[in-house]
Amino acid sequence: MTTDPWGRVDDDGTVYVRTSEGERVVGSWQAGAPEEALAFFKRKYDSLLTEVELLEKRLATTDLSAAQALASVQKLRTAVTEAHAVGDLDSLAKRLDVLAERIEQRRIEQKKAQEEARNQAREIKERIVAEAERVAEETTHWKTGGERMRQLIDEWKAAPRADRATEQALWKRMSAARNAFSKRRKAYFAGLDEQREQVREVKERIVAEAEAIADSTDWGPTASRYRELMQQWKAAGRADRATEDALWSRFKGAQDRFFAARNAVFAERDAELRGNAEIKEKLLEEARQTLLPVTPAGGPREAARLPGALGGGGAGAARRPGPAGGRLPQDRGGRAQGRGAGVAAHQPRGARPCRGDHRPVA
Repeated sequence: MTTDPWGRVDDDGTVYVRTSEGERVVGSWQAGAPEEALAFFKRKYDSLLTEVELLEKRLATTDLSAAQALASVQKLRTAVTEAHAVGDLDSLAKRLDVLAERIEQRRIEQKKAQEEARNQAREIKERIVAEAERVAEETTHWKTGGERMRQLIDEWKAAPRADRATEQALWKRMSAARNAFSKRRKAYFAGLDEQREQVREVKERIVAEAEAIADSTDWGPTASRYRELMQQWKAAGRADRATEDALWSRFKGAQDRFFAARNAVFAERDAELRGNAEIKEKLLEEARQTLLPVTPAGGPREAARLPGALGGGGAGAARRPGPAGGRLPQDRGGRAQGRGAGVAAHQPRGARPCRGDHRPVA
């Protein structure tokens, strides 16, 4: 019989291992010397020892999950208990017990960390959902709101996961907020399209009237009507951009056509009246040079009518036929009136002309 501190080989080749519970058979050796049998079964023990040491190292240096580590311990414990090996199996079992305690502590720590992470994830996603609901309910800047809603979806995807029930409840709210925002935006633009259509109809009527009166020669009332149509245009609101530009082009074209025709008529009329102005100014100049400082025979009352006779006569004289020279253009009537009044002003007070030669008398 060959012996070892951890086992022995019987004379019939049976191999035993010694444990705290006593001896147990681990195998049989018939192929050689008993020493070779012990060496063979010691190598099997060394393999188990290496596996235990590797598990200890992984648990100490990596973030191996408690569940995986515990599964490895259970597997090794079974292997040690049923091992066909010769060695200090009791020490391996004790080392596995220590590992199991450390793993349990890690499980508690990891569970606590997971709870904290889930709570943080829930807080993050609750904040995201709350903002999404606010955007869906309050935002009227649709482009900015749509961009922010997309950003919130991306933030949701990048955020850590909470527990399954919380994830499902929060995502349901998030999805509802996104759908509510889309419905509000669609409803707004549908109403805007309807409003723009109403504006288009109003401005179509305005443009139609503007085009209908563009060839009118009733200058004063038509110009007033164009001003009224312009006020109606401004008060009507805006249609879509393309329609607005097209209608405005038509409205402005009609207005420009009317005012261009009116300006041409006024320019032609003023050109004709400028000849009257030259004649009238010539008469006024001759009167100023030749009249003596006398009062007309009719006295001051007659003198008061002198400016009209010489081309003045008040604001309406520019367009009324005068005694000499005819009607005046607007920009010359006031000047002629002023010069006529100046001639009358040269007469001294109390002076009266003779009935025959109009010479002053003492």
